[in-house]
Amino acid sequence: MEDFVHLHVHTQYSILDGQAAIPKLVDKAIKNGMRGMAITDHGNMFGIKEFHDYVGGINKGRKKEGLDPFIPIFGCEMYVAKHGPKEQKNGREDQSGYHLIVLAKNYKGYKNLIKLVSNSWVDGYYMRPRTDRADLEKYHEGLMIS
Repeated sequence: MEDFVHLHVHTQYSILDGQAAIPKLVDKAIKNGMRGMAITDHGNMFGIKEFHDYVGGINKGRKKEGLDPFIPIFGCEMYVAKHGPKEQKNGREDQSGYHLIVLAKNYKGYKNLIKLVSNSWVDGYYMRPRTDRADLEKYHEGLMIS
């Protein structure tokens, strides 16, 4: 199982879709021999600080034991507006769209992920926080998108 890393995990911060607590998820992944894990909550990054801090504490202990660090991967399962720009709000059909898993590869990607998620709440909110292809193109650097 050492070569397997979860890249699509919902926590209790995915409202009505996840109920797992971050410490339990991390502990289970480590127990199963995983080297890292991504959290990709629906439309938000509310759990990132808790994830970062918990893994940081775990890694202090792992370092003392001579073990490799557990790698936290920051991500989000984003809602993407299907019918053009996210500002378009012409009716029920605009609720459709699709999901993309967006993961930060590095610090630049983390900053771009923050911009995408923040913009989706401020500029793209219509029934849910949405992004669009224009923002994804603008803020793609340092990100893995699938």
